[in-house]
Amino acid sequence: MIDSKNNLCEEHYFSNFYLEHLQSASNFAYYKCGDNAKSLDLVQDAFSKIWENCSKIEFTKAKTYLFTSINNMFLNTIKHNKVVMDYAKAAPYIDQDNQSPEYLLEEEEFKVKLQNAIALLTDGQREVFLLNRIEGKKYREIAVLLDLSQKAVEKRMSAALKTLKQHIENI
Repeated sequence: MIDSKNNLCEEHYFSNFYLEHLQSASNFAYYKCGDNAKSLDLVQDAFSKIWENCSKIEFTKAKTYLFTSINNMFLNTIKHNKVVMDYAKAAPYIDQDNQSPEYLLEEEEFKVKLQNAIALLTDGQREVFLLNRIEGKKYREIAVLLDLSQKAVEKRMSAALKTLKQHIENI
């Protein structure tokens, strides 16, 4: 039997671990920070950290280490992320589909309304909302992932939907 403490240091095991957890880690990071580029940075930094510390991490605890690393890096850079998100919201829309100007204007206005409404959600509400509506996870799965009760998840989702409904017309 191979020592489970050293599995991650072997390229084959690390590669399999990476491929198995890349999508869920990317989604988790995105739901934490709400920015695609930053979430990819968080995920790559977390995997790099695991590779650098592979001899210290038990293979059975690597997934927990991955998600904890992503969460901790997010918390350490939250102020910077808010500046980046504000900049991303202010960036102009680039017409790649050659849509009519009226359509593009309406789309941009809705996009801004949606981003502003999601920004009004608390971190917990945004996380639960995106995990459920984008990722398609059930409340029970979200509760396990976030270490909350299912009732807490339901309460956050209810509050998130109420806030979004108040701030977005015709949704």
